Amino acid sequence: MGYWGYFVVGRAERPLAELEALSGAADMTLRQSAPDGWQVWEFAGGDGDVGNMNDLAGQTGAPALFGYVMDSDCVVVEAAAPESGAWTTCLARTAMAGYLGAERDGLTLEDYFLEPRDAAERAVAWAAEAQRVAHAGELTEVLSDDPAAEPDAGGDDGVLASGPVAETLFFRFLDRLGVVPL
Repeated sequence: MGYWGYFVVGRAERPLAELEALSGAADMTLRQSAPDGWQVWEFAGGDGDVGNMNDLAGQTGAPALFGYVMDSDCVVVEAAAPESGAWTTCLARTAMAGYLGAERDGLTLEDYFLEPRDAAERAVAWAAEAQRVAHAGELTEVLSDDPAAEPDAGGDDGVLASGPVAETLFFRFLDRLGVVPL
């Protein structure tokens, strides 16, 4: 069984876990700090209410981002910024489609999440609002990366690669946003 839980990303002078916007996630732990007050907090398990990223962006006056990792297979990415608004996409789209089912009530993956190219454009605006420089091509590459669709290079039996794939993609995404370097 892989990892289930949230990563909360934001910028503030004080710890994000102390903010009212995240008061429902009392058991968060600091995972990483970066220059200019950027913080990555972890809320393992994902049970309960982590908070609202729109409220977090409003309270800090800076862009905020949540990544909900599902069994280390895929990540729901929710982002918000005070000026550019909110958007949602996912990482590891094939695995996410599996969690949603082929089609649920006539809806497809694209009905729930922005496609990689569209998400990359929104992410570039998010990064600009965070005073960071991001490139749509690099972000599209990470958003399109689909490890579940690639057989493990170590074997000829078609077994999919194992390991913390979703977490790796998420932190690569943060790196490409210019927020938290790898």
